[in-house]
Amino acid sequence: MAAPVVIAIDGPAASGKSSVARSLARKLGYRYVNTGAMYRAVTWLAISRGIAPTDTPTVRAILEATPIDCIFSNDESVFLLDGVDPAPHLNDASVTASVSTIASIPEVRRVLVAMQRECVKDCDVVMEGRDIGSAVFPDTPYKFYIDASLEVRAARRQKQGVADRIEARDRQDSSRPMSPLVIAEDAHVVDSSHLTIDGVVGEIIGRLKLKSLALREGV
Repeated sequence: MAAPVVIAIDGPAASGKSSVARSLARKLGYRYVNTGAMYRAVTWLAISRGIAPTDTPTVRAILEATPIDCIFSNDESVFLLDGVDPAPHLNDASVTASVSTIASIPEVRRVLVAMQRECVKDCDVVMEGRDIGSAVFPDTPYKFYIDASLEVRAARRQKQGVADRIEARDRQDSSRPMSPLVIAEDAHVVDSSHLTIDGVVGEIIGRLKLKSLALREGV
């Protein structure tokens, strides 16, 4: 049996990587995994329990004490904490403001990276995040880094009505000691500043064909 295919989609906040990864997965007939939602879920868990994101020992303790499951619904990942789907709260302003802090905790990253690897052992996936090509699946030959100018990304967040300090998050995500946001050496970079989602997806599919990845008919 052939090993599952992992297509890694990395990039900074508001680069368009989530929309691109979801659309790409649907076109290819792969499952879609949003690892950023996992870190947001843990952030929501801490906040909902009244735990300060900077209280690393308590965040670590609550994570260890909470049953965690990654399941799929309609071929998209769903992250459950003690049986609860926190999806309605993942874009809360308090979560957005603190997710980079939670994501910088090494113990949180170890737990979630292990889960990310485990939940895709038997399926082809498009997985997006900030360290997929560099740390989670460094051996996949299908790595893409989606970027856009700071101005474009800030405008996208404003249009979405999401309060997000883009520049500060870039700095925090890129400077954390464990699995920082970086462009993997063998990743193909796509600037989405002036491209539609379909335009970015088309470029990625073109690169996959150049790498001789077998795609389903019609792609």
